Amino acid sequence: MSSKKWLLLFLASILLIAFAIAAFNYYTDPFGAFGDRFLAWHSFNFTKNPRVAKIAYLDRHNKAYDSYLIGSSSTSSFPVELLNKYLHASFYNLFMYGADIYDVARTVTYVVNNYELKNIVLNLGVLNAEKYMLETDPLTDSLHAKTEGAPLLPFYAKYLFANPRYGLEKLQSRKEDSYLPRVFDVFNVETGAYDKSLRDIERIQDLPSYLERYPVFRDYPYNRYELPYSDEFIASVREIKELCEANNINLVVLFFPLYHEHAALFDYERLADIYTRLARITNFWDFSVHPINADPRFFYDATHFRNDLGRMALAKVFGDETVYVPEGFGTLVTPENARKQADKYRAGYKLDDSSYTKEVPVLLYHHLAAEADGPLTISARQFEAQIKALTEAGYTGVSLEQLVDYVEKGTELPDKPVVITFDDGYASNYEIAYPILQNYGMKATIFVIGSSVGKDTYKETSYPIIPHFGYKEAREMLSSGLVEIQSHTYDMHQSTEYEGETARTAVVPLAGESEEAFIEALRADFLQSRQKLETEVGTTVFALSYPLGKYSDLSEVVLKELGVKVTLTTEPGMNTLIKGLPQCLRALKRIPVDENISPEALLQMF
Repeated sequence: MSSKKWLLLFLASILLIAFAIAAFNYYTDPFGAFGDRFLAWHSFNFTKNPRVAKIAYLDRHNKAYDSYLIGSSSTSSFPVELLNKYLHASFYNLFMYGADIYDVARTVTYVVNNYELKNIVLNLGVLNAEKYMLETDPLTDSLHAKTEGAPLLPFYAKYLFANPRYGLEKLQSRKEDSYLPRVFDVFNVETGAYDKSLRDIERIQDLPSYLERYPVFRDYPYNRYELPYSDEFIASVREIKELCEANNINLVVLFFPLYHEHAALFDYERLADIYTRLARITNFWDFSVHPINADPRFFYDATHFRNDLGRMALAKVFGDETVYVPEGFGTLVTPENARKQADKYRAGYKLDDSSYTKEVPVLLYHHLAAEADGPLTISARQFEAQIKALTEAGYTGVSLEQLVDYVEKGTELPDKPVVITFDDGYASNYEIAYPILQNYGMKATIFVIGSSVGKDTYKETSYPIIPHFGYKEAREMLSSGLVEIQSHTYDMHQSTEYEGETARTAVVPLAGESEEAFIEALRADFLQSRQKLETEVGTTVFALSYPLGKYSDLSEVVLKELGVKVTLTTEPGMNTLIKGLPQCLRALKRIPVDENISPEALLQMF
């Protein structure tokens, strides 16, 4: 072969390889630069580079939104559904990883000039003055060329001819994808926010166990911040303010909550200068420093806080009194109080949760009888003695609804609350326990198995079971104001004795059951349980006790999506409730009570 032919063949091979790489990258589109028209897995793309992928997505879907929430990744913790409610709008969370103020300003300018919008909520902080125009990786950390007004050809070329490993990673991850968020797809595409479905069902109560899970708060790292780009920060906010005014766009500026140890790391003089200069440009709501920020349970790390803290911040801004907001949380900063607000960074807050936490024991009962005849049966005599002892010791029976109101609204609980629960819905709960509860004015919650209500045989068989009370009795107890009726599933507490090895004894997948099939079964079961109870009894079903106490992250996520606010296990122990943190109502521990526990011993258990 002549050298000329060899050269032509070599060049043709190079072109073919380049074409193959470009075609593969266009098809897989792992950064979403081309709109991901084939795989349409936008959550993966957002995870790789939200700056690029979100703009490409919104260029095709912006008609669904009229407002934007923009800032660094902490912005995700401000729920767009609340902003939609407060401002009668359709918000999209256009946050970016570690966005400096250059990224923010360019993104705001692009959406204002290219989309129709009514509101911009700007999430900032003095950290925005720590860096400027910083790009650590040209693929994962770059802005979309459209937002910078840069040439599009080289921009698209770098993604067309990127290393194919990104596309291969996307295809492999697709095979591993599941219902719960994975490290490769952590976004909710429709809202633009992080998918925090797993974060939002974490059991969060006592501080020691939280520090085990998030050890960063035990020995907090020291890193001084000099804020060298304060001039650029101020200039960029002025540019955004003027742009919004010129286009008749409502602008709301927030300073996000900082973990209290992080707030102490800034150069104070530069920080105070930023506050005073920014306040001359625009008023802004500041949540950076407050005593609640000393509680790590509201944070994942220094600048990433839980959605519940973001919810409280928005409730403060828009005057929503149905949401618990700590006293003094959030200050509207103006030229008059800017310096005073900056001084709070030097306050040195210490953790004191005495005003917003409560220790609450939850007792677990099942069946009552004249005499105890089994491990789950307690005699009427012993049950009454226990209730009497609780009353004389100053305990007040409270409902699960009261727990929800304490956590969500800040409604106070009695000094010594106790929650009394019964699982299964036995007739003895009505015939024996209910009169005793009435006599002592003690509230209780009964979790009923839907398929067993009013039955003395197992489902549609002739197999005898301990009798269960019916809907008539449930309505009577509910009307007294002392008893709540909630769900113990409709039919996920089956018996292997009567149904064999295929019985679903708890809220867990059956052997060999797919994730999709389990989710469908759980949804159908709970919806049937709720529909039946709400129709027959007139109660609102917001709580579920897990049969056998078994649960998983998946069951918790699915039930939360279905509106279940309280779940209960059979794990023994006390519960710490935290105002403003509804996660503390998930997987509540319960103290099992039987015939062998004397009234005195019961009181010593909590």
